[in-house]
Amino acid sequence: MSDDFDSFVVARGRALLRFAYVLSGNGHLAEDIVQEVLARAHQKWSRIESMEAPEAYIRRAIVREYLSWRRRRASTEEVMADVPDRADPSDPAHTFVERGQMWELLSELPRSQRAVLVLRFYGDLADEDIANTLGCSQSTVRAHASRALARLRSVLGGRHAMEVDRG
Repeated sequence: MSDDFDSFVVARGRALLRFAYVLSGNGHLAEDIVQEVLARAHQKWSRIESMEAPEAYIRRAIVREYLSWRRRRASTEEVMADVPDRADPSDPAHTFVERGQMWELLSELPRSQRAVLVLRFYGDLADEDIANTLGCSQSTVRAHASRALARLRSVLGGRHAMEVDRG
């Protein structure tokens, strides 16, 4: 059993860590979440391994750990430096600035909305799969996605209007 679990962690550990990082936006929290989930999974690996999709089970556990109230209470906001003015689109730094802005926007969303967006756009899951992962209905998934995207659009629209006023 231990060899199978070790093989799974070696083969899929980095992908699970990336997934948790995209979900949480914080490398240390992502490591904590994955470590916690894998520690619990190790105890019942023989049951998990016999499932149709063990990795999907582990990803679901990562999402639930991220959304859990214990994590919410234990997590803290990190103060980040202000994002510099927009770079020239041909400048490689432009990609990093936009990525930083996207992290900032995602961090402002409620956890459930952020989880839906990550599962949909990073995990490339359908609404049915997201609903199964989060333990809710497909209409709830669509509502969270709609609200999150509307929030992102309104914030981006407001920033664009501010840039036009300054320009």
